[in-house]
Amino acid sequence: MGIVDFILNLAGLLLWLNWRAEKTDPVGKRKPATLLGTLKRADKKSRHWQLPSLIASLIFLRAIFYWLVGSSARWSGKLDLGAVILWFPIPNNSFASFGKEILFSICSFALTLAIFYLALLLLSILDGPEPFRASIRLQLANVDRWPRWKKIFLPFVAAATLWWLASWLFAWLQIVPSPANEWHRLAESLIVGLASYLAWEFVAVALLVLHLLNSYIYFGRHPFWDFVNAEAQTLLSPLKKIPLRFAKMDFAPLIGIALVILIATEAGKLLAWLYGRI
Repeated sequence: MGIVDFILNLAGLLLWLNWRAEKTDPVGKRKPATLLGTLKRADKKSRHWQLPSLIASLIFLRAIFYWLVGSSARWSGKLDLGAVILWFPIPNNSFASFGKEILFSICSFALTLAIFYLALLLLSILDGPEPFRASIRLQLANVDRWPRWKKIFLPFVAAATLWWLASWLFAWLQIVPSPANEWHRLAESLIVGLASYLAWEFVAVALLVLHLLNSYIYFGRHPFWDFVNAEAQTLLSPLKKIPLRFAKMDFAPLIGIALVILIATEAGKLLAWLYGRI
């Protein structure tokens, strides 16, 4: 069931990306250079609502599926927020359980979107070259033009605020324990906000692994590799003053990968411990 949820989230994400691309490049505005551009011309209003309707239908229909199958399969929805894990058990097929499954379906897709945009935000902060930067700008819009320090603080502020708001509903539904007081709720929000940075681990490791491969294997000249190498070099810039090159071997990417994994793992443990101690 977890794999099914992951696949459906990816399907919803692709629909979302198509919708975002359609809003900025509607059919008929220019020559069909993409699959979207080859679609048959449709009414503007119907195009605008078609993909969001499909996403909403996907979220609702899979909630019904989880509700019907989850209790018999002894499956509970799970959302890993880094510092805290939310569980959405289905003890029976009551309408109260169905409401929780709708909430889980919405939150699961929202978490997928959040992780995707956190990844794009990190790529924007690292400031790689065109033409891939244009694809990031397409999704982030004006946020891509923000100063670097604002983009660095954005995940913390957004995640902390969203958790502070959502925690009222989660506590009412008994998904999380009710905070002892508002200071506890605020502390939990700050910890969840810090945990949002843990999503950058996978993007950073992927960039460094690709950079390492491209350093020793020739994949041809392509803008993608220029983008990867530029982003990875920015990630490795704190290590530049350390002599990590011996003969023709550059150990900086390997050290960078190890450091990213170590820092993310230990930070995740620390944040989970702090959240549990509140």
